[in-house]
Amino acid sequence: MLIRDLGIIPAPKAAETGDQPSPYVNLSRRAFVGGAGLFVLGVALVGCSTYVEPAIDADAFDLPDAGPSPLTGVKGGDATPALWIAIDKDGAVRITCHRSEMGQQVWTSMAQIVADELEADWDKVTIVQAEGHERYGDQNTDGSRSVRFNFHRLRVAGAAMRQMLVAAAALYWKLPEDQCTAKGGLVSNTQNDESLSYGNLAELAGRLAIPAEADITLKTPKEWRYINAEIPSLTVPRIVKGEGTFGIDVMRPGMVYAVVARPPQLFGRTGSVDDTKTLAVAGVLTTIRLPDARPPALFQPLGGVAVVARDTWAAIEGRRALEIAWADGPNAGYDSETYAKQMQATSRRSGKVRRSRGNVGAALAAADKRVVAEYYAPHLNQSPMEPPSATAEWDGERLECWACVQDPQSTRDTLAEALGIDKELIKVTPTWLGGAFGRKSKPDFVIEAALIAREVGKPVKVTWTREDDIRHGYYHSVSAQYCEAGLDKDGTCTAWLHRTVFPPISSTFDDSVAEPSDGELGMGASDVPFATPNLRVESGDAKGHLRIGWLRSVANIYHAFAVQSFAAELAHAAGRDQKDYLLELIGPPRMIDPETEGAKYGNYGAELTEYPIDTSRLRRVAEKAAEMADWGRRLPDGRGLGIAVHRSFLSYIATVVEVAVGKDGAISIPGVWLAVDAGTVINPRHVRAQMEGGTIYGLSNALYGAITAKNGAVVQDNFPSWRLMRMEEAPREFEVAIIPSDAPPGGVGEPATPPAAPALANAIFAASGHRLRTLPFIGPDGSKLKLPSQKTV
Repeated sequence: MLIRDLGIIPAPKAAETGDQPSPYVNLSRRAFVGGAGLFVLGVALVGCSTYVEPAIDADAFDLPDAGPSPLTGVKGGDATPALWIAIDKDGAVRITCHRSEMGQQVWTSMAQIVADELEADWDKVTIVQAEGHERYGDQNTDGSRSVRFNFHRLRVAGAAMRQMLVAAAALYWKLPEDQCTAKGGLVSNTQNDESLSYGNLAELAGRLAIPAEADITLKTPKEWRYINAEIPSLTVPRIVKGEGTFGIDVMRPGMVYAVVARPPQLFGRTGSVDDTKTLAVAGVLTTIRLPDARPPALFQPLGGVAVVARDTWAAIEGRRALEIAWADGPNAGYDSETYAKQMQATSRRSGKVRRSRGNVGAALAAADKRVVAEYYAPHLNQSPMEPPSATAEWDGERLECWACVQDPQSTRDTLAEALGIDKELIKVTPTWLGGAFGRKSKPDFVIEAALIAREVGKPVKVTWTREDDIRHGYYHSVSAQYCEAGLDKDGTCTAWLHRTVFPPISSTFDDSVAEPSDGELGMGASDVPFATPNLRVESGDAKGHLRIGWLRSVANIYHAFAVQSFAAELAHAAGRDQKDYLLELIGPPRMIDPETEGAKYGNYGAELTEYPIDTSRLRRVAEKAAEMADWGRRLPDGRGLGIAVHRSFLSYIATVVEVAVGKDGAISIPGVWLAVDAGTVINPRHVRAQMEGGTIYGLSNALYGAITAKNGAVVQDNFPSWRLMRMEEAPREFEVAIIPSDAPPGGVGEPATPPAAPALANAIFAASGHRLRTLPFIGPDGSKLKLPSQKTV
């Protein structure tokens, strides 16, 4: 377990820094809430007994060499028990979590998986955060993959350790293993009811050969004790008490603090710099000019000038006093409003076919009615509660970093390249993340800390302010969508055409790329589940002018908005109930393979044989959410219900939103009802929390979220101009139903976000007769819907 003294550290003395003492004291968040404590990247739930049972002497047994682990290549990666589990002599069980904890409760869910198969005593379980290292396999905490990528191998690791403990007890008792059983941290035998604790057996078990996967017996779901149980969070109680360590909490002896003045444009350059007034600010130590960024953006810092000081406040005041002449870069002419019109024009023209069924052109020509609609979604900012923060310590040869990162291995690789050193000389430890939503998978802020630390020769903490985060982030892509459909005389959809245009994420890694990737198209466009006999999905090119990056649910946001809004528009055109018409579009229960219709479909990194696109599951959540909302009930004037369904990250979500809309555009959300089929669920309590949080995130962006640019620079700078949903605006009623399933685990962190915007749009139409096709519906500077002058025909 990593333990570092992180109590209140006084400001450095003048002798340590060669400057005058700062008038400020750096008071940690933890110290402010509850007094100084320890930086323990682990959670001990209940203290162990002071009595320690004498351990079995492993040297008393003549044991052959255990040999190499046979579990290094199981599904998901290395399941060698020692990589994930350590058992102390007192019976305490330490489980390593290699994914980042950012509020999604991955610490708790990982512990539940391992502890269940291990048959550990939950009161003796401690979770330990892994550093970034290849031995753990993929550590990138994004894509709602932590559980689904690791469920099997963590079960195997726990079960293998359990069987080794049973084998050790059988060896000690000289009994057959089938007469010994493990439960609750003890191994007992059926011959005389004797028991041995895991702590007593651990050393002997550790010397035994690890069983092969074929010889390991996993529990059946009926035998699970912790999996699919509402185990309380391991982190929330500590957060409430100001314990635990976030990126901003890290302290190092002799540490200095830095903020960076960055060019307003992507690839803008630093011109002349006058730091005379900056150096006159009390507490400021020096300024450092960082290298200008060059295309492609990658994860490199944006350049600019760092202000290094004794405390963050002095650094911020020093930055305010800097006089910098910025030089324009290649994106100086980027205006998001002008660019929106260009993308919309592209969406109206034929594009590259990404999936095709039947003959859409002929079906549209023969249709009794044609419906056309265009949708627009702006850039978005991730807005984690905790802006980026990183601490770096350079000793002249080795680098150690502590940071709120989603992918410590990528961080380590990027640091090695930026500093020109072997990555084996670099250690990266993820702290807790105060939210992330994709922003902290890009470690540019850690690179800044490392470069500055190497320059000043002291540990350095780099802090991003809220303004830094909003103006200099990696943004969710802007998008224009064109939809056209043909209906027959009965209102049945006979043709579906969808064109999507947006700057791809890959433009951040290769600035010449303007074509959307197959992976992005497979997030709600090329995998559309409708049974329409004629269907075509096309894409158009768009060049990126900001750093385009991942944001919670990625391309699903704008694709679900267009597809599910248009489905409701077709219902209106056909004179049908929107829920009934949506089910008709989805069609009968069946499995869908987009590749049979020309799509290149990645299925979120999973095999379709294991995670098929199953329309029966999609129908089931739609029917359940409608039932929960009492769909079809009579509503007062000005109120309406909207429904949207979406499959993303291998889970199925249906959301029903009720809105109340005044004649002046004032809006409230009385209720939200959501049904989720996420396959096997580890912790229902936390799944419900993710459904609620993901929906609120989607509603907030749908109502207010818009990042705009003028002259290549982001206009918004803080919450007044980048508004989030406020507490009093949240739904008054929110109900989540989890559909029982024995399917493999799906994602839960992101899938609730995509259907929120279209369900809201459909509800607004039902309540007011106004169809809103441009996000956001209100914007950061308003409080009422931007309703058209006339109702939608």
